[in-house]
Amino acid sequence: MQILENSEDLKRVVEQQECFFLLKHSLTCPISAEAKQQYESFAGKTDTPLYILHVQEARPLSNEIAATYGIKHESPQALFFNQNHIVWDASHWDITVDILQKIDQKYEKKIELNVTKD
Repeated sequence: MQILENSEDLKRVVEQQECFFLLKHSLTCPISAEAKQQYESFAGKTDTPLYILHVQEARPLSNEIAATYGIKHESPQALFFNQNHIVWDASHWDITVDILQKIDQKYEKKIELNVTKD
């Protein structure tokens, strides 16, 4: 799991990855700590790239994501990017291994369908 710290980091990931998860994590919030634990547990169950942004250390990037993609900032917040679009997000107690797996499987099937059509 790689930490994103600035716009250049995000731009590189968007260019290199068709899809990925990003967790906006607060270093001081106990709810965010639980969400991070769920996210880390999910990491062992997926091949989809996972990234994390520490809100206190990368606030400009966090704000840029909210403005660029039209997603209201929350923390903790999990985002799923697909082809440079945020197609799913969840916050607080809605960030669980089960939900992350469901989103992963949903988009994995769509990507497989697109690959077989080509």
